[in-house]
Amino acid sequence: MTVTLMHYLILGALLFAVSVVGIFLNRRNLIVLLMSIELMLLSVNLNFVAFSRWLGDVNGQIFVFFILMVAAAETAIGLGILVVLFRKIRSVKADDMDGLRG
Repeated sequence: MTVTLMHYLILGALLFAVSVVGIFLNRRNLIVLLMSIELMLLSVNLNFVAFSRWLGDVNGQIFVFFILMVAAAETAIGLGILVVLFRKIRSVKADDMDGLRG
């Protein structure tokens, strides 16, 4: 059995669906929300790489590299903010963030 483009697209769609379900079912824990967003970006990257390989073009893989750089920066900044918020209010629940409004 050979792995075709359709297999990669189905896997990417399943990963994307899992991340969307993770966002809609768990809106309280910010760490799970960040993980769901990262999973969503990785599923899109899988589709970019699959199409890039199928078309024989390197542009999709270069685009994935830039997406991964932005995702890493977003994760580092987001987790840094979460650590500071956890030290201040001792919680990572989104409902507890209401007290931070000015």
